[in-house]
Amino acid sequence: MGGKGIGAGVRERGGRALSMARMALGLRRFGRTGQFGDGREAAARDFVLANAIAGDPESVLTTVDEFARKRDMLVNVGDEKGLLLDAAVTKAAPKLALELGTYCGYSAVRIGRLLPAGGRLVSVEFSAANAEVARAIIAHSGLADRVSVVVGTIGDGGETMHRLTGDHGFDSGTVDLIFLDHAKEAYLADLRSIMAAGWIHPGTIAVADNVKVPGVPDYLAYMRAEQGKSWRTVEHDTHVEYQSMLKDLVLESEYLG
Repeated sequence: MGGKGIGAGVRERGGRALSMARMALGLRRFGRTGQFGDGREAAARDFVLANAIAGDPESVLTTVDEFARKRDMLVNVGDEKGLLLDAAVTKAAPKLALELGTYCGYSAVRIGRLLPAGGRLVSVEFSAANAEVARAIIAHSGLADRVSVVVGTIGDGGETMHRLTGDHGFDSGTVDLIFLDHAKEAYLADLRSIMAAGWIHPGTIAVADNVKVPGVPDYLAYMRAEQGKSWRTVEHDTHVEYQSMLKDLVLESEYLG
């Protein structure tokens, strides 16, 4: 019995080590391509299409959460931090919202289901493969009429911003909500580009995920330095998606002008 127990323990530790090694490799791929390289994003889409109720955003969100908890981890905002995003959307009541980092479309569904009548969300995603996954999940949620996914990046020299202006109506003072959940090193630079374009107005809310893990130190320092000047920020202590041990930080910042 003792020998069997030791062997089982060794196998369990070995399995964890292998899982961590695969995760580390997947995260390196994710940094380059936006996907883990093991097909989990497409598998999440297929799981949603097979199991979530069509036209029901709440069912879609629950189904994505189930996949991420029981099948393969996904790097969307998740259910715990998602409640913070929900509250910000409700407060902003955006006629036009901008998301940076669509991934599989989970947060786009969270935002889209809470938009007021006539409200729109445009989500910018650098991975064309992720954009296709997200569009399928958004359509299954019944939100394709109010949520659009644009392939590109704010920091591409102006091409994507030009498309947002020409094709999606972004103009002076039109953006009521920004959700940042994309390349962490781009948060502050992209926010500054958006500010320079004049798209935001006093009362615009910017929500930033993963400020502690993996961390966005320049963005955090900027918001702390601008507290009560150009921004008023609330720092929400929370956890990394789909677990309760690793702490994270979400910033909710209101633009003061």
